[in-house]
Amino acid sequence: MNAQGNLPLLREYQIYLRVEKGLRPLTCEAYAGDLSTFAEFLEQRNALLMTATQQDVTGFLDHLRTHGIDSRSAARKLSSVRGFYKWLLLDWRIHHDPTVDVESPKAWKVLPKSLSEPEVDEMLGRAALAAGHPQARATDLRDQAILELLYAGGLRVSELTALTVSDLGLDAGRVHVRGKGDKERIVPLGHSAVLAIETYLREGRPHLARISSRRKSGNARPDAARLFLSLRGAPLTRQWIWQLVKAANQHASPHTLRHSCATHMVEHGADLRSVQLLLGHADISTTQVYTHVALRHLKSVHREHHPRAKSRMLPPADPTDSSTEKDSR
Repeated sequence: MNAQGNLPLLREYQIYLRVEKGLRPLTCEAYAGDLSTFAEFLEQRNALLMTATQQDVTGFLDHLRTHGIDSRSAARKLSSVRGFYKWLLLDWRIHHDPTVDVESPKAWKVLPKSLSEPEVDEMLGRAALAAGHPQARATDLRDQAILELLYAGGLRVSELTALTVSDLGLDAGRVHVRGKGDKERIVPLGHSAVLAIETYLREGRPHLARISSRRKSGNARPDAARLFLSLRGAPLTRQWIWQLVKAANQHASPHTLRHSCATHMVEHGADLRSVQLLLGHADISTTQVYTHVALRHLKSVHREHHPRAKSRMLPPADPTDSSTEKDSR
């Protein structure tokens, strides 16, 4: 069969995701990539997206596994395929969803990598501020604020780069975040993050904004209101933020700080519903990856506080106590 027959359908689905679902371009591209991979697999089986069967879908998952694709990536691809067939079903283009009885790979049982609390403390404390040169100090203050915000709010890197100054509510200790699908949420911030952002706004960002105004004549940049600016006064890219975090800790990434935020909250007793709201997960099932952390914390608390959770050592007998000798006879 000709795989070109899938292209108009995929384009139409992308328009649906972008216009009706309101998903961001990067998200739409990710879905399109997953569906293109599935369509190429179907082509090898002489099948099309409209005629795919349950056997095609399970065969696709087997194909991914034999080619070394991990369960998390396979689960994401299956989720993309499910969304596509749900759209076809709701639009009355098909009468049966071939993914309906397909079991998802057990992807969410793997706990995302996170840093320990001492590692995060060391990472955030390592950003020493440069003395003297105002340009170096401005970028240091900016970098410190970025790291504090990523960890304090558990923000996605795309959410951080999209922040504007008007999104801040530092008097109330919070920030207004736009997440996936343009869903908005209020994220509370701790004292350290608020202090770092306030210092950056007072002593760092004005210098970067002045550099931008000197280099740009005429109208102001349309993105000049972005919270975090480069040395050229332009918004920072996701790749630049990734490099910043990597420079602070070679084993970390922006997503590592997001997972570390959630993990440490659960370890300190936060419930999963609260963590879901903080991270902006649409479904609680995504947050349930941290259930293992909660159970580990519960076991630790149980061992520490339950009277029969650990062996109780009897105090050594007092050799001067005559009752001991009597009882032993």
